[in-house]
Amino acid sequence: MALSPLTILVVIATIFLPSIAVAKDIVVGDDHGWTVGFDYSAWAADKTFFVGDVLVFKYAVGEHNVFKVNGTAFQSCTVPPPSEALTTGSDRIVLAIPGRKWYICGFGGHCSAGQKLVITVQPQTLPPTLPPAPAPSPSKDGHGFGGWVSKKILTIFH
Repeated sequence: MALSPLTILVVIATIFLPSIAVAKDIVVGDDHGWTVGFDYSAWAADKTFFVGDVLVFKYAVGEHNVFKVNGTAFQSCTVPPPSEALTTGSDRIVLAIPGRKWYICGFGGHCSAGQKLVITVQPQTLPPTLPPAPAPSPSKDGHGFGGWVSKKILTIFH
């Protein structure tokens, strides 16, 4: 019995769609946004960040900014040159590689007052690899393309 093209498509989708990661936008500080007087360490503690996710820093333009820094600058609140500041009030940073990431506000005293964020970005995880499905036998009457499609798909994805 040959599988119909629709059945083959459903099988392929079932196998491969779960492995397609869905990136998400993460608003830093949730409803509080990027501001002074908020505990970003506590906010980030129960979150998992993955490659492909987007951090969104929301704040009033002219009152804050965002700098991506290294761990040393984060600890000492050393502000990079102004040309490196993000200043749109809705800054979007794509988390492109796994590892530790550090962000601070460069306005006077804001970083020292706790307006800084450190996160660890995890690599995308893929579901375990499934063993290949057995190839269906070609149709008995030789018509249609169910058997041909399944053989080509197994050849392509094998």
